[in-house]
Amino acid sequence: MDIQHFINTRKALGLSQKELSEGICTQATLSRFENNGQIPTVKILVQLCDRLNIGLGELFPEVSVEEDEINQKLIKAEFNLILQEYQESEQILATIDQSQLTDQTQSWSFDYLKGYLIALQKGSSADAVFYFNRMISEIPKEQVEILGLLAYTGMGMVYENIGEIEKAEYFFNKAVSEVYQIPIQETHDVWRMLNILYYCGSFYANIKDFQTSDALLKHGIEICSNHHVTYYLARLTFQLAKNAFAQNKAPQEIVERYYDTKAFAKINRNIIELKGLEAFKEELASAPEFKNIYLY
Repeated sequence: MDIQHFINTRKALGLSQKELSEGICTQATLSRFENNGQIPTVKILVQLCDRLNIGLGELFPEVSVEEDEINQKLIKAEFNLILQEYQESEQILATIDQSQLTDQTQSWSFDYLKGYLIALQKGSSADAVFYFNRMISEIPKEQVEILGLLAYTGMGMVYENIGEIEKAEYFFNKAVSEVYQIPIQETHDVWRMLNILYYCGSFYANIKDFQTSDALLKHGIEICSNHHVTYYLARLTFQLAKNAFAQNKAPQEIVERYYDTKAFAKINRNIIELKGLEAFKEELASAPEFKNIYLY
């Protein structure tokens, strides 16, 4: 990530750290980003870049001048996907002319985003499978690519949506079996790795394989900690809380996960997870072992 470009832009606009961060984050958060490379939450980074009138793609040194506009759009669409703002992501992708995707990685990124948006919103399974199949057929089989694992995960999501659990497990297992071989080199590798771990972990929880689910989710939390990413933490800890409850684990462990999720969801203003927590709280309140435990 080209943090120096971010700093140079801020200084060129005559903004102090305090002025840039006002209303978005603390000055300390911005200082840690500029001085120590500690990346803030995705929402904060988006807002800071918007205030500086720079695209997120400009922070990535591998982006060339010719590809800059398309890469910016793809990166912003992926941010919106992470934030579960699916309509905004679709609107961005609609502005991209696929004939201009001359770079293979761009084409695969476009297909990954299109397929995920369809699968997550339970749209046409055939359309989603088309995008994921195209990726799988084009990405070299001898080369472990994180985009390929995203395609396997997406295929698993599609088959899970239509109740084809054996087929879903086949693809989720292909993603899981290779996920630990993927090196994390850049920021978007972190987002994509967490994406795979979360959706695979959720699937294994749904089929009651809690051992596999917990292992994947906990690995995701380790990645969040190592790379200073907080947004996915709410989803990871929430699924772990639900797993613990389903396995009749000690109330103390479940309550700890509940409050972790609430804290992370509040930090990132994750309304979806906060609403889910309210429903989960009611479920816990009806369980006998939680009769004398107050949850706020």
